[in-house]
Amino acid sequence: MDKRILVPTDFSKNALNAIRYALDLYAKLDCEFYFLNVFRLDSYTTSTLILPEPGSAAYEAAKAESKKGFVKLLDMLELHPDNPKHSYYTISSFNFLSEALKQTIAEKDIDLLVMGTQGATGTKGVIFGSNTVLAMEKIRECPVLAVPEDVRFSAPSEIVFPTDFKLAFKRKELSYLIEIAKMHEAAIRILYVSKKDALTELQENNKHLLANILEPVDHSFHTLSKKDVSDGIMTFVESRDSDMIAFINHKHFFFGSVFSKPLVKEIGYDATVPILALH
Repeated sequence: MDKRILVPTDFSKNALNAIRYALDLYAKLDCEFYFLNVFRLDSYTTSTLILPEPGSAAYEAAKAESKKGFVKLLDMLELHPDNPKHSYYTISSFNFLSEALKQTIAEKDIDLLVMGTQGATGTKGVIFGSNTVLAMEKIRECPVLAVPEDVRFSAPSEIVFPTDFKLAFKRKELSYLIEIAKMHEAAIRILYVSKKDALTELQENNKHLLANILEPVDHSFHTLSKKDVSDGIMTFVESRDSDMIAFINHKHFFFGSVFSKPLVKEIGYDATVPILALH
């Protein structure tokens, strides 16, 4: 069964980087890649209250522009060694990005969404474009992988998995993490950041369960005594030169601390690795 991967693009360098990262990350697997461009109409304003219809001159011109962008994009990707395991599809959609993503994920039964973390309007100093953070929070049908603008692909050898052990783990929700680790022979480093070292009985049980689930791959447990969780994670990642962070996005579990705007200011826009949000 082919893996189906969706990568939205606004034809920026950053989006191109995310596509290349996804192609390399899954180079060994049979994959269908869906490239999605959401086009807008400059002339359309809410004051007209009329959505341009397919067939109208403005709509068709914007769609043609999107298709032209795809021709260029696929040309650029020819620079990549041709991988017979991969097939590519393009989708031009007149919609809001969030709606277009949800629709495509449902229609194409997408397994993974990969996004660059800044779009064409990216401002220096902001790691996560608001679209990416929104996708990580709102899209629960499949995992989301956010690829920072400056990250070039190298096969991940270490993936950091922060957790507080408070909720039980399910094999299914960790399957993507295990798959990536197996593909690239990467080790998973489970990180517990806390002010108090001792775990409750519930946490110990969940830790034991996690060890069982991760048994097929190289993994180890680490505890860091820090007040600030996000700071602890970034310190750990930077000190070890880890290649990726993965976490389970239980509703609003981490977003208060790890992926909020203050964190972006704290860690600066240089120190960053791809982040895999599992659901």
